[in-house]
Amino acid sequence: MFSRIHRRGDASPAVRLRGLTRRFGEFTAVDGLDLDVARGEIYGFLGPNGCGKTTTIRMLTGSLTPTAGTALVLGEDTTRHPERIKPRLGYMSQKFSLFEDLSVEENLRFYAGVYGLGAAVAESVRETIAVAGLTGREGDLPRTLSTGVRQRLALGAATIHRPEILFLDEPTSGVDPVARREFWDRLYDLAGGGVTLFVTTHYMEEASNCTRLAFMYRGRIIADGTPSEIRTATIRNRLLEVAVVGDADSALSWIERQDEVTEAYAAGARLRVSLGEGSPTTPAEFADRLAGAGFPGAEVRPVDPTMEDVFVHLATHADVEVDAAATVRPGVTEVATEETHL
Repeated sequence: MFSRIHRRGDASPAVRLRGLTRRFGEFTAVDGLDLDVARGEIYGFLGPNGCGKTTTIRMLTGSLTPTAGTALVLGEDTTRHPERIKPRLGYMSQKFSLFEDLSVEENLRFYAGVYGLGAAVAESVRETIAVAGLTGREGDLPRTLSTGVRQRLALGAATIHRPEILFLDEPTSGVDPVARREFWDRLYDLAGGGVTLFVTTHYMEEASNCTRLAFMYRGRIIADGTPSEIRTATIRNRLLEVAVVGDADSALSWIERQDEVTEAYAAGARLRVSLGEGSPTTPAEFADRLAGAGFPGAEVRPVDPTMEDVFVHLATHADVEVDAAATVRPGVTEVATEETHL
């Protein structure tokens, strides 16, 4: 596991959101976010695709104007003074956005020039190439590089001017586990140097890499805290993992109908089952009942909650609240996604 580095400098938040909202027509992509991110944190912003993460990032970087509310980044209002904040931040998008017809070195020189490094361009490019592990690849075109190397190049371009805060929007999407681990090692190096990191991702397992995180769902923050705080506060029930021999979908339907089961869902090839608080059912008893219901040979074992378990629990309860609100206000239906309007 990576070493944990958490350095705080200025006492004022690196990011402060109050009532931040963005609507596209009648669709609310971001719904009244209140959030503080301390300087020097690695802040994870987690949620499924379309939940509003990218829209939030665009407002924080000054490229999209909020419909309502305020966003302060490094003490500056991103709506009133975007020109003040942009030289102090770095941004890496989920889609590779460097120039495919420029070499590694030419791309870095271009971005160094954009950030106005002047006489320091040559030194900054050399340093970035070394830190990113691109020595010997200076003349290569991006299209000849592997996904992991392209990712290191993009991160180098986003940090060549030594930003105070770095926004990373789904930076490890499509990257293999080894390259993902190397990428996070580099992020910890940056955090150790005092850079605040704001990372959006839909990979729940990456939550444990963050010093603090928020879960976003349907445009709202449904949990905020350290990974340990969120896990402890959210999951109090016992969890079972079930490996079924045969029709897992039918087994899941049977499990969902059991009185002591509060939540059940598929997690890869296995099923995750949450038993109600105080349920005396043991794994062996549950396996016997599955066999009696026509699912012999099932393996049932207790497991600790993962961040995916936490998110499923939170999202399920958020859906219940939304459905209840829709009952009170009939005719209100969400029919669009964030991507539809970006």
